[in-house]
Amino acid sequence: MNKKWIKAGAAIFTLVLGIVGMNVIGSSGPEEEEKEVVETRPTVKVESIHSLNHQVKIKGHGEVIPVESTILSAQVSGEVISWHPNFVSGGLVKRGDVLFKVDPANYEAAVLQAEAALSSAQATLIEERGRADVAKREAKTLPNAKVTDLYLRKPQLLSAEAAMKSAQARLKLAQRDLSYCEVKAPYDALVVAREIGKGQNVNQGARVGEIYNIEVAEIIFPIAGFDSAFLPNQLLGLAADVSTDGRYSFNRPGKIVRDLGVVDSSTRMTNIVVQVEDPYSINSNLPKMQFGNYVTVSFDGQRLNNVFKLSQDLVTNNSVWIVTDENKLDMRNIEVIREEADYFIVGNGLENGNNLVLTLPEYPQKNLEVLIAGQKDIKTKDDSDAVSVEPTNAEKE
Repeated sequence: MNKKWIKAGAAIFTLVLGIVGMNVIGSSGPEEEEKEVVETRPTVKVESIHSLNHQVKIKGHGEVIPVESTILSAQVSGEVISWHPNFVSGGLVKRGDVLFKVDPANYEAAVLQAEAALSSAQATLIEERGRADVAKREAKTLPNAKVTDLYLRKPQLLSAEAAMKSAQARLKLAQRDLSYCEVKAPYDALVVAREIGKGQNVNQGARVGEIYNIEVAEIIFPIAGFDSAFLPNQLLGLAADVSTDGRYSFNRPGKIVRDLGVVDSSTRMTNIVVQVEDPYSINSNLPKMQFGNYVTVSFDGQRLNNVFKLSQDLVTNNSVWIVTDENKLDMRNIEVIREEADYFIVGNGLENGNNLVLTLPEYPQKNLEVLIAGQKDIKTKDDSDAVSVEPTNAEKE
């Protein structure tokens, strides 16, 4: 019996000794490392957006053309005795400059003859008036039956008056023909062509050249359908900016003067006309704007109030992503009012202060909880618990 108890005690002692040994060995070994907590929420960049008042700029393109052109012709026949040194192709002349002159000798003589005829007619009229006065005095002593219009010389007086008026008319025509010997520029002009030379005989009505009006230039440009809705209520008289790009670029002020009043059947666009004063700058120091230049015309359209201006790469199928106050993703459907360059002008769908997502996670979905880059995580208890997370490809970009 004693042997059994001795064996049992020895077994228990051995078991206890093993347990104690294992605890000693375990306590003396290396401590188990704490497992690192990895943040699984994706990090996104956001921007707080606010509405603004946006001035719509409407642009069009067109060619600079003269407001009018004139085919010059000789109004009298004769020999060309001189012409203006600028009356050459490409020359600039001012209003009233004498472009060329026809020999006036024959027309000066015609004026003298007309003046002589008028003087003779005036003398005849004076003489007839005197005779009529004498006849009128003598008629007072005669019976009424003998006093006739012929006796009072009324027909002779009327004939003399008619002859004087005819002489006056011939004098005016002679003076007009004499003035036509000098052909003057009707406006500030660019000479396009000259077809006469000194010593050349020209006939009345013969073409002698062509000029363009450079007091005013016009640009006719189309307005696309998507811009038509943003035209201002008062279009006529609106200031416009006319410009061109390239090495010899320029900017000139212009003014909208009219639209053509019809919609082009092929392009379905309306056409607007802008005028620019003194395009060749002969009366100013502004840059020259030559006919044939292809220019850009821009002017103010309507003003859009309380809208948002978003980069196009943030908009997909008329929707954008925002981060809610609970740091969750949400998709908002928006109303795109207008497209300008790389931006969309947005009306309904967003509110002031919305956090617009600039960098989406790889698989975005509604109510996905995210971290906002640069913002301290409100769920972190202390800085020691924060764990760095490798940025996504979108964040690296």
